[in-house]
Amino acid sequence: MNTPQTITIAGYSNHPLVVRRFGYGTMRLTGEGIYGEPKNRPEALKILSLAVESGIQFIDTADYYGEDVTNRLIAEALYPYHADLVICTKVGTTRKPDKSWIPFNNSENLRRSIENNLKTLKRDHMSLVHFRVLPGNTSFEKSMETMFKLQQEGKILHVGVSNVTRSELQTAIKMGGIATVENMYGQGQRTTLKMPFGENRGGEEILDICEQNQIPFIPYWSIFTSKADDRVSGIAQKYNASAAQINIAWTLHRSPWILPIPGTSSLIHFQENLKAAEINLTEEDMRYLE
Repeated sequence: MNTPQTITIAGYSNHPLVVRRFGYGTMRLTGEGIYGEPKNRPEALKILSLAVESGIQFIDTADYYGEDVTNRLIAEALYPYHADLVICTKVGTTRKPDKSWIPFNNSENLRRSIENNLKTLKRDHMSLVHFRVLPGNTSFEKSMETMFKLQQEGKILHVGVSNVTRSELQTAIKMGGIATVENMYGQGQRTTLKMPFGENRGGEEILDICEQNQIPFIPYWSIFTSKADDRVSGIAQKYNASAAQINIAWTLHRSPWILPIPGTSSLIHFQENLKAAEINLTEEDMRYLE
């Protein structure tokens, strides 16, 4: 199966962004519990540098990774940035000292988060920002109104959403141009079950909407949530690859509108992940993995 090599982010149609359809997620560069400094800081910086040197044009981060750890690493390793590099951040939640996650989604907090991302990443505007949904006192619609207001002010070029339900995504699309969607998704876990707040927020629930509206879908935890599967192991043996590589290849072949961002803190695993883009799964392989 031939898969597209690039994908277009066009939520704001006057300034579309074309990137290679293989990105890098920085979450794993933090310390234990997605908090604090990395165990191996030089290796973390090397991975970021190698990502860009290898042709990756899309890097996913958030100021609540660390906190501020991945943003500072990105700036240290990559600033001044290549003109074609898209750095995508997320707002809408924050961390407590006990590492718990809490909503940070009213208008004032979203503005504070954007300003903090601009400062730590050394940008005058963000190319792409996802509003990460963690239900709290502020309604989804009110939070999205603030996101589009920040876009109008020039602080955000493209607005995306993350961890959304099907109904939330449909609402967001009616409110304005949604550039990208980032939900949990992988070959081994395609939907979210038993979420503590209402509807499921996985990829299977919203992928068809993304495809119909030509909105790139960015799966997070695509490797982390993968389960031991004899079918994956069998395909891995066929291509002399690892299970992780087959899981990444599956996302690339699942839909031309998927932009995978596999993350790792290991330089060896990063190099292995890159090679997954070279695996050309057949239609028979994909049917077998279904």
